[in-house]
Amino acid sequence: MRKTARYSALAAAGLLALSSLTACANDAASTTADSGRGKGEHVKIMVGGLDKVIYLPAMLTQRLGYFEDAGLDVELLSEPAGVQAETALVSGQVQGAVGFYDHTLDLQTKGKAVESVVQFSHAPGEVEIVSAKRAGDITSPKDFKGRKLGVTGLGSSTDFLTKYLAVKNGVQVSEFTPVAVGAGPTFVSALQKGAIDGGMTTDPTVATVMEKKLGKVLIDMRTPEGSQKALGGPYPSSSLYMQTDWVNGHKETVQKLANAFVKTLRWMAGHSASEIAAKMPADYSQDNQTLYAGAIESTLPMFTEDGVMPENGPETVEKVLKAFNPNIRNADVDLSKTYTTEFVKKAAG
Repeated sequence: MRKTARYSALAAAGLLALSSLTACANDAASTTADSGRGKGEHVKIMVGGLDKVIYLPAMLTQRLGYFEDAGLDVELLSEPAGVQAETALVSGQVQGAVGFYDHTLDLQTKGKAVESVVQFSHAPGEVEIVSAKRAGDITSPKDFKGRKLGVTGLGSSTDFLTKYLAVKNGVQVSEFTPVAVGAGPTFVSALQKGAIDGGMTTDPTVATVMEKKLGKVLIDMRTPEGSQKALGGPYPSSSLYMQTDWVNGHKETVQKLANAFVKTLRWMAGHSASEIAAKMPADYSQDNQTLYAGAIESTLPMFTEDGVMPENGPETVEKVLKAFNPNIRNADVDLSKTYTTEFVKKAAG
């Protein structure tokens, strides 16, 4: 059972690695993320980092065979940051995106109707890490002023949350430098080389940084309690979101997706981190299954068991975004149009 753009200093190698990742993901002709695609209606879903634990339900659903059981042939594609998954969705390259729910609010202010149809989480799953070299100087977000802080991408949810933590603690967004460093090896490299003083990332990157003793945890939002402390409430983050027009025109397909994902969330609730890790692609563990299982264990509390939007979650997200985003602050966001529980409730039944 479950247990409780401004980055001139970034090393050229890190830039090349990040560029290569983006180029590969942007190449729609690249292979599907998993060879286990089934037979049925073909649906493309872009994930803001398939190997991130916060988006684990996407690949796990594939590995468990639940897409195929639902009569779907799901092609999972990957981008290094959620904002790029968002771009792929609104441009029509894919039918769905697995990323943070907060993009639905941001897109509404830009005239795009997008909604979360399955809510994987009720906490961000994010961790603000400080470089071991700066741990004595940065003891809270009040110390962000003048710092270079890593985010997965500019305009990403890590960017949003970093800005909120800064503003909440008296530091204006113009007083620090967000640096787009992706996740995984590119984040670790940037931290190691001093290109960033700290940054926001997720597991398994967090576990790797801790193992290498490259940094310390400043703010941990992998649990509902951590979300409450840092953000003032539940923060629905990873989700399957889709364009509203497409949802309304393909309800049978969306229901099949919801059925598969809710089945996965229930499976996760009844299995240990080690059992979950064993189902994932072998390369996700980077030859350290114990470390990978530990990363999953640390992040499991963020996930819902039914895919339903947590109560007051959208309001927390709106509050966070309004704190630093003038577009949302000055907009009349209709939260009821940013998510639907129609499909997950039928899946539960």
